Amino acid sequence: MDRDLLSIDDLAPEELWHLLDEADAVKRDPSSFGGRLESKQVALIFEKPSTRTRVSFEAAVTSMGGHAIVLRGDELQLGRGETIEDTGTVLSRYVDAIVVRTFGQDRVERLAEAASVPVINALSDFEHPCQCLADLQTIREKRGDLAATSLAYLGDGNNVVHSLMFGGVKLGMDVRVACPEGYEPYPQVLDRSKEIAAETRARVVVTNVVAEAAIGANVLYTDVWASMGKESESEARSALFNHYQLNADVVSQADPDCIVMHCLPAHRGEEITADVMDGPRSVVWDQAENRLHSQKALLAWLFG
Repeated sequence: MDRDLLSIDDLAPEELWHLLDEADAVKRDPSSFGGRLESKQVALIFEKPSTRTRVSFEAAVTSMGGHAIVLRGDELQLGRGETIEDTGTVLSRYVDAIVVRTFGQDRVERLAEAASVPVINALSDFEHPCQCLADLQTIREKRGDLAATSLAYLGDGNNVVHSLMFGGVKLGMDVRVACPEGYEPYPQVLDRSKEIAAETRARVVVTNVVAEAAIGANVLYTDVWASMGKESESEARSALFNHYQLNADVVSQADPDCIVMHCLPAHRGEEITADVMDGPRSVVWDQAENRLHSQKALLAWLFG
């Protein structure tokens, strides 16, 4: 049965655990997934720039025996007014799955509605589910029991933190988010996360105070202060976000064995200091590597 992944909230907790187990399995023995996409064609559509997502998906598809067709938005008729629905319908006649990095979440959903093949959200303005899968794999790898783990996210309440909130509470984590006033995660994400947390005995908190999130945290996480498409706000945001920097002082407030994460690309000296990013608590490179393994697991699962 073909499936889509448009949001981490699409996954039941048991499906999320299964994907993490499979990601660990492929990391231990990549050859075991070698032929899982044999003769499959996968379209990778990028309407926004990408390094990790593009390379990891292309490498994943190729190493699993498939063929990745990488397409920029300006290379497609999307750039000349063709609807996202028509694009999904046509591509479904040519390929076996579509991976898309785009703008509004509605574009991902409309594409999936029109397509007759699996669709993966490789980043929208609302969510980044593929990043979340790699993050959860990394946290479990380094920390073990996720239900006994607290994650503190500092910075912009963006697409990455939306997925972390959904995914973290589904697996029983304590998720704390510290953002400047006016830059918190969407209210509907907080409401839905609290609803999930009530079922899984997890906890989610959004605050404007860094210490409320960071004290005793097992995981410290940050992202750029101005996401793609919001670069024009960088200067204005810098003054507001300055107190939310992930630096040595914040690390000293967390658990002594905490890990430091960043989904990359990083602006060293802004949302994270170089000494922390390159320091002994940092797992950012393992986190980036796990994009490959978790996406292999996702692709295999989507094809059933």
